[in-house]
Amino acid sequence: MRFCVLFAFFALLNLYSAVAQKQGYDIGDKFEDFTAIDENGKEWDASKLIGKKNIVIYFYPAAMTGGCTKQACAYRDDLKSLDSLNAIVVGISGDSPENLALFKEAYKLNFTLLSDPEGKIALQFGVPVKEEEKSIVRAVAGIEHVLVRKATTARWTFVFNEKGTLIYKSSDVIAAQDSKSVINALKGTIKSSKKTP
Repeated sequence: MRFCVLFAFFALLNLYSAVAQKQGYDIGDKFEDFTAIDENGKEWDASKLIGKKNIVIYFYPAAMTGGCTKQACAYRDDLKSLDSLNAIVVGISGDSPENLALFKEAYKLNFTLLSDPEGKIALQFGVPVKEEEKSIVRAVAGIEHVLVRKATTARWTFVFNEKGTLIYKSSDVIAAQDSKSVINALKGTIKSSKKTP
């Protein structure tokens, strides 16, 4: 009898621990607020967008690198299409705000970039993070800069609708095609919601 009680206790403890440690989002989950520092060094508050906009949040490994630049430039070029779908785009990486400002300047990016130097926001979303210091050297406006980051996230994309519900999630992102995939997901959601009485 005592063994059964102990077994039941530990089984419940493991279940509670698994639930408490659940991180990340599944389709249909509600958005959880977060704040972060943007490329201008100002606090960005996600809660101000819920109920107003579709929110595209994409995580990328590092500013000013090949795939990440292709992904960011595709979002830049598709921003009018995303605006027409009432969507706002936010890119998040482990880069410092200073690195993000250089990235935005170098490629004339027209959307918000957020700094997640310890990978805490990425982990909230269930995105894998490698904690190790890395640096690259890039020239912007003829001046060389050393861009250092302490966390490198995987490339994942999330789309929340205006009600704050996750409608699209990809952990298998093709950098240069990501914005098109998001646009197609948003268009599909809008069409299906119009058909529903």
